Amino acid sequence: MTKNAIVLGAGIVGVSAAIHLQRRGRQVTLIDRKDPGSETSFGNAGLIQREGVAPYGFPQQLGLLLRYALNNRIDAHYHLNTLPSQLAFLARYWWNSNARRHALITRAYAPLIQHSIAEHKDLIEASEAQALIRRNGWIKIFRTEAKRDEALAEAALWQNEFGVDYDSLTSADIARMEPDMTGDFAGGIHWRDPWSVLDPHALTSAYRGYFESLGGRFVTGDAASFGPFGSGWKIMTAEGPLEADDAVIALGPWAALATRRLGYSFPLGIKRGYHMHYAAKGDAVLNNWILDAERGYLLAPMRRGIRLTTGAEFATLDAPKTPVQLDRAEAVARTIFPLGARLDPEPWMGARPCTPDMMPVIGKAPRHQGLWFAFGHAHHGLTLGPVTGRVLAELITGEKPFIDITAYSPERFNP
Repeated sequence: MTKNAIVLGAGIVGVSAAIHLQRRGRQVTLIDRKDPGSETSFGNAGLIQREGVAPYGFPQQLGLLLRYALNNRIDAHYHLNTLPSQLAFLARYWWNSNARRHALITRAYAPLIQHSIAEHKDLIEASEAQALIRRNGWIKIFRTEAKRDEALAEAALWQNEFGVDYDSLTSADIARMEPDMTGDFAGGIHWRDPWSVLDPHALTSAYRGYFESLGGRFVTGDAASFGPFGSGWKIMTAEGPLEADDAVIALGPWAALATRRLGYSFPLGIKRGYHMHYAAKGDAVLNNWILDAERGYLLAPMRRGIRLTTGAEFATLDAPKTPVQLDRAEAVARTIFPLGARLDPEPWMGARPCTPDMMPVIGKAPRHQGLWFAFGHAHHGLTLGPVTGRVLAELITGEKPFIDITAYSPERFNP
């Protein structure tokens, strides 16, 4: 008999896991309270970051930490009243970001990133979503020679160890590639390997369509009703109760709550991010995804308009929007590119689920049969969705995972 499986969470990670399980002969139901790709997977930069072998660490320099404490930056913002509840997570995050530990984490993390393009390519072609993809990398620009040289030295190390491809850009190169940009830039890096996505929500929707073409189905339901039932799992959906042999929790920032009900404790921190779309003034054109590295915002030529994205906001998951970073970023971005009117009625906000060791949680639940976890991808959820979906489906169906996922085991937090 065909074994049933349910996947809780229809972001890019959950949809990818559902596809790979359905491909391997499981009858899969994808469940979410909203349409696929409507939450965290909806927004932000839209990059498949093959170059992102090193996860984003917590600043170590005292001077920089003091500047962050002023809470007036674009790349980071915090809610003062939530800091006490986040101190334990932030302390562990800071500790793991030490240069020696971060280097070890990078080596463990890199295999996921190294397969990101290939695994997306598989699903992009299968879902006929090629029109959503640009394959010309992205650009990081620098305002000072010191930051430029520091980044180039790091890029050379990554190229030697992890095969990341890049070009060093002069200020003249930047002017040639982006003739409508202005500014006195010291240079930049063109990461050649990454792909960019013109509409991340549309890509997740395309993957959902492919999943359904394989015989899978999507239904609405609430993870609060999920729990063990006999030798399997049960959840209430809009179509009534649903039972399955296996269940995957891929709920992103809501995973900590769902797993806590089952007796697990994951130190999942939240980094919120914002975006807004803009028209371009006159006939100005932005050709590439551009990160203003020393200011901490990104401009991207999306289908809806030029998307401006911010850094990280440390706040509780359900706190009201406070898009002060977006306002700060817009003021700076307008000095380097002729942005026109805002195109969205209000800023979009999403929440990234982050572990203190900067690596996702992928694998079998330590104390339950038929329960599997796939969450905690932080800034690289879009990048790592398909590779996570494949490796988890291989594990569930008894295949040997095509990469070693020991470092991402849930047991590192729940022995």
